[in-house]
Amino acid sequence: MTRARILLADDHRIVAEGLKSILAAEYELVGVVENGQEMLEAARTLNPDVIVADITMPLMNGIEALDAIRKEGLETPVVFLTMHHDVAYASLALEAGAAGYVLKHSAPDELVRAVHAVLEGGTFVSPSLASELFHSSKARPDDKAQRVMALSPRQREILRQLAGGRSAKEVAKALDISSRTVEFHKYKMMDALGLKNSAELIRFAIQQGIAQG
Repeated sequence: MTRARILLADDHRIVAEGLKSILAAEYELVGVVENGQEMLEAARTLNPDVIVADITMPLMNGIEALDAIRKEGLETPVVFLTMHHDVAYASLALEAGAAGYVLKHSAPDELVRAVHAVLEGGTFVSPSLASELFHSSKARPDDKAQRVMALSPRQREILRQLAGGRSAKEVAKALDISSRTVEFHKYKMMDALGLKNSAELIRFAIQQGIAQG
């Protein structure tokens, strides 16, 4: 019987090697890529049956890569395997079209179950997140609009990249500004939005859809 073909996308080689050892006995591994751009290109050329991807990756994060894959009309199911134990990330991933969301500390058992589920046309979310995800509520549209309008276009772009997992140094390089300028805008945003720390700022970005661009 033909084995399902799996593409791995993770910028940590040790993690990728661990995933290969988990999946190789049951599936054919067609490639390992290390960033979102490579994930998009491999989805085009290798036509895998399932993509197992991290969210935080260079160039494009996993959710951005998934969005690009869907815009090209590719329906390859994507299972995110991530350290982000945050219902906001899970909501964003599923809204983007992910078929699975598995926490890295739950692998390998849940990852295999997730791949089985999506190959059968279903979805899978780590049980430790599923209940919280079901009961989560979104911000009211009027409140959302008012809060987002408090940010300048430059601040929105900086926040989008920070929420995508990039460091201040990486954002500065991408936007051709200094790391100090990135930090300045970050603290200005926290002040304007009444947020206490970077974690709350990133959560706000994810909940309000800023991380999608």
